[in-house]
Amino acid sequence: MACRLAGLSRSAYRRPLKGDTTADPDRALRDWLRGYAKKHPRWGYHRAYHDARGEGWAVNHKKIQRLWREEGLRVPQRRRRKRVGSSTVDAPAAVAPNVVWAVDFQFDVDERGRPVKICSIVDEHTRECIGGLVERSITADRLTAHLEDLVAVRGAPAVLRSDNGPEFISDAMAHWAGTRTGLFYIPPGSPWHNGYVESFNSRLRDECLNINSFYSLLHAQVVIGDWKTEYNHDRRHSSLGYLAPVDYARQCTHQLETDDSHSDRTE
Repeated sequence: MACRLAGLSRSAYRRPLKGDTTADPDRALRDWLRGYAKKHPRWGYHRAYHDARGEGWAVNHKKIQRLWREEGLRVPQRRRRKRVGSSTVDAPAAVAPNVVWAVDFQFDVDERGRPVKICSIVDEHTRECIGGLVERSITADRLTAHLEDLVAVRGAPAVLRSDNGPEFISDAMAHWAGTRTGLFYIPPGSPWHNGYVESFNSRLRDECLNINSFYSLLHAQVVIGDWKTEYNHDRRHSSLGYLAPVDYARQCTHQLETDDSHSDRTE
């Protein structure tokens, strides 16, 4: 009505935009935000909003977010560099016992919240858990020492399959494996490529870790060790003709020796 009485079109007359004014009405708030970001470089606009309100700024979170973005104060995201190990062999196939050992870690805690780190080593052909460690922490040197003990008893596998964890791509592991076995690293973020040990871990989690409360590291070592013994000697696998892993491994070794004697390895 006012525009009509004044003889002006509504499109020709409007309230000036804040951006068209020479003085920025948010200059003080922008200065405060820049000072805030300089003092707290890893804090985002959410905290800035609440602290601004706490200091008496009458502003909503949308305005703080907009000014924060316009001032280029967004917190840069720290991207973790993916660890990629360098495999020394092609993708292995577990066609016989002691060809492929699969290694993986999982974690639990005791009743006081202290960590329990569990390393399991599985023969992919026989499904047998041939070794493992239960410690507070497991370094690459500790892991290679344990593998050396297993090799002394069972002989070295053709391939050791694992993910790209720091223990597996360490210099200690590369040095140990250099004269004993090949290393095959599954693609990062692809646990299904290490399916046998992942399946073993899921059973260990469901049947042991989830139903037991450990009051000490020694208690965890005993309970997990007993479960692995039961798994190897008593748990029947449909994929093994409903034999336990130890029984299947015993028969499988005998079959390989028989086939060798006839120069016909068809196991």
